[in-house]
Amino acid sequence: MTARASTQELMDELGRVAARPVLRLNGLNAPVTIDSIRLLKKDGGYFVHVRSKEGAEGLSLPQTGRPETLAPILKDLVIPFFLGRDARGLENDLWELYRWKSNYKMYGIALWSPQAWVECAILDMLGRIVKKPIGALIGEVRRTRVPIYVASGRRDTTPEQEIEYLRKLVDESGARALKFRLGGRMSRNADAMPGRTATLIPLVRKTFGDSFAIHGDANSSYDPPHAIRVGRMLEEIKAVYFEEPCEFDRWEETKQVADALTIPVAGGEQEFSEWRFRWAIANRMVDIVQPDIQYYGGLIRSMRVARMADVMNMPTTVHISGGFGFVYMLHFASAVRDPGRYQEYKLGTEKYGQWFEGGIPVKDGHMSVPQGPGCGIADIAAVIRGAVEA
Repeated sequence: MTARASTQELMDELGRVAARPVLRLNGLNAPVTIDSIRLLKKDGGYFVHVRSKEGAEGLSLPQTGRPETLAPILKDLVIPFFLGRDARGLENDLWELYRWKSNYKMYGIALWSPQAWVECAILDMLGRIVKKPIGALIGEVRRTRVPIYVASGRRDTTPEQEIEYLRKLVDESGARALKFRLGGRMSRNADAMPGRTATLIPLVRKTFGDSFAIHGDANSSYDPPHAIRVGRMLEEIKAVYFEEPCEFDRWEETKQVADALTIPVAGGEQEFSEWRFRWAIANRMVDIVQPDIQYYGGLIRSMRVARMADVMNMPTTVHISGGFGFVYMLHFASAVRDPGRYQEYKLGTEKYGQWFEGGIPVKDGHMSVPQGPGCGIADIAAVIRGAVEA
């Protein structure tokens, strides 16, 4: 058998795995007819609220900053499609939505994000009906706590300033793992400031000690030769993984880096094609797969990526888009077979934690998965009280 034939057979197998139904409909014995879907705004934040003709409701929170731009796509090309449909048909309807009014011509993050907002609201509603968390709708709940890391998103700091900032994040979170930024972000090999990356990598290990798990994120900063040099530095400090070393859509370049290094390479947060994820997994372009739940179109599509990754024994550690996205990350991590070693904890979640019965505890370097029905919000009416149509 030729290498080409072998790869094609693997691609075919991954396609079959991805095509299996994800959504579990146990207990949903009667129609759930979608009556309304509304985009709401309150205190600068956005909500997508869905209600059925039978009186059930669900809520989702879009990622920070996107609704202002993508609201016309949501209102014109996504919401009208779902009205009057039985929510139990959600999984097949995602394909039909793609075809409806030639939505496939909008293919990409601009379409998938509004789709994800509606999908997450519908899943919340279905979970409330059957009194199960979202994780039980997209798989088997395998864990109720996940290990966390805290991440600095800064590049405006000197290495010494960054160390102090990382210390603050660690002290506030209790995490035993962290992530910091490398390079200059889509910078064609330029560092955020001269010598910052080469100084910071060993300094982080020296400061936090051998027991700390360290992640480095380049945000598409490098070409392969430069990425490999930085990857060697991360190997020297025994980092957990090297995220998005090359420009995010340059798959062959990322594969060159992954092939050259022993440290795992992670990527995929800005990918929106199931076929390209299939290719990336079959060709082991990365070692850790990272679809973004909202950029990639929702939990159902992301679970299909995880199933393909499982065939190759690759973890699927989803990327999150900020804000409330960590809640969907927790539900995904509760159900996927291998979510990787750590999930990202964004500080400041106290605002959202009070919406959940018992909060969302963070203790001993772990975050608890909400156990209430749907996404776990205890009182939808209280959360959206005072919200207006956006």
